[in-house]
Amino acid sequence: MAVTTRTDASENWSIDDRCTNCDVARQLAPGLVREHAGRSELVRQPRDDAERRRLLAAAHACPTRSIRPGTGRLDPATDPFPLALTDEVLVLGHNSRLTAGANSYLCRRPTGWVMIDTPRYSDALATRYAAMGPVTDVLLTHRDHARHGREYADRLGARLWIHEGDLAAAPDADRVLRGTEPVEIAPGLVAHPFPGHTVGSVLYVADERYCFSGDSLYWSRTTGDVEVQEAVTWYSIEEQAASLERSLGVLRFEWLLPGHGDRRRMPAEEADRRLRALAGRCAALRPAPVDFTAVRW
Repeated sequence: MAVTTRTDASENWSIDDRCTNCDVARQLAPGLVREHAGRSELVRQPRDDAERRRLLAAAHACPTRSIRPGTGRLDPATDPFPLALTDEVLVLGHNSRLTAGANSYLCRRPTGWVMIDTPRYSDALATRYAAMGPVTDVLLTHRDHARHGREYADRLGARLWIHEGDLAAAPDADRVLRGTEPVEIAPGLVAHPFPGHTVGSVLYVADERYCFSGDSLYWSRTTGDVEVQEAVTWYSIEEQAASLERSLGVLRFEWLLPGHGDRRRMPAEEADRRLRALAGRCAALRPAPVDFTAVRW
């Protein structure tokens, strides 16, 4: 590990062994954090303010609070979230242990914001989001990310959505998606049921630009391509392949925004080409036991 030339205690960053390998730190602080032996590891200390901000974002997002400055405690005043990805999409950070450290987002719509999956719940965070304007809907991509949905929906006065296949995770949802056909749930906002990772997995696509894919699709740094999490498929890899096949020519987007794995922007034509290639690869996969160590981040 490289040795920093700074000497103040606040620069003695570390990552402890509570890390669950959710990947969020490596997304937010690439070059500073890497995967090693099944968890995140600090590569070196930050060298400038830009790198320090990246580590602060990773620290405030980390679901186990494993990333710490030398001072020990994180200063709430250094919290950068929500982080603007574009004018329409914010990354919420504050990932929750109870959603396996999944990313969550706010997407601006003509009538307010929609929240896709959720950060950890706190009154302070909910107040922060409410101050930004109305949040009309909380959209759950699947059961693994449902833990805080009802709390946020109630606090924000929003409708809670889930697919019938995963309804057991949010039995008091206000809106229940059914079947496998895409449905426009608000102008320009389409739900694409996508069984595979779970029976009730859903992609939400806004304006054919932003695809909030939950755990169904992600960008892999390892392969440099759009991938499925075949090593962590709770329901059926065959159904995942069928969902991909149904999506071809129908699912259009420019931004891939997953719950786990890297985000990626690409032309819609490139996304279509990559989905078609992925459908071919996925059709050749066969059921296998869940193996978290085999995930290709």
